[in-house]
Amino acid sequence: MSQARINYAATNSVQFQKYLAFALSFTMDKTIANLVDIRASQMNGCAFCVDMHVKQATIEGERALRLHHVAIWRESDLFSARERAALEWTEALTQIDKEGVSDSLYDRVRAQFSEEELVELTFRVNAINGWNRMNVAFRTPPGILDKQYGLDRAGL
Repeated sequence: MSQARINYAATNSVQFQKYLAFALSFTMDKTIANLVDIRASQMNGCAFCVDMHVKQATIEGERALRLHHVAIWRESDLFSARERAALEWTEALTQIDKEGVSDSLYDRVRAQFSEEELVELTFRVNAINGWNRMNVAFRTPPGILDKQYGLDRAGL
């Protein structure tokens, strides 16, 4: 395991608090929020965030098998059409294709989410991608904040 580089929250607590306030301002369904956070974190290779959001989802009652299936959601029948749309949108915005987001993907996702919901989902994807980039850049160790964030309650 790599050594942590910088505690960015302590180094620039003003910006950290502003970004945290932004990330905590979302009102979307917690199940979808957790799926989005886990999938983007998997794609970005952010061990800290995968660990954190799996624990958070567990505390909030998510089933273990669904958590295992996030990485293979396209082949799994455990996710609703709405959840699948959120996961597909997350993937498209986490790894943007050189042609951008296709009209067909937009239409599929838009069929599941209102305009307001889609904007919030997009902000959510942007937020988790930002956290992923901070934690990957500074090598934040998984589990280091479990007690502080109450994630030890997950029992994992």
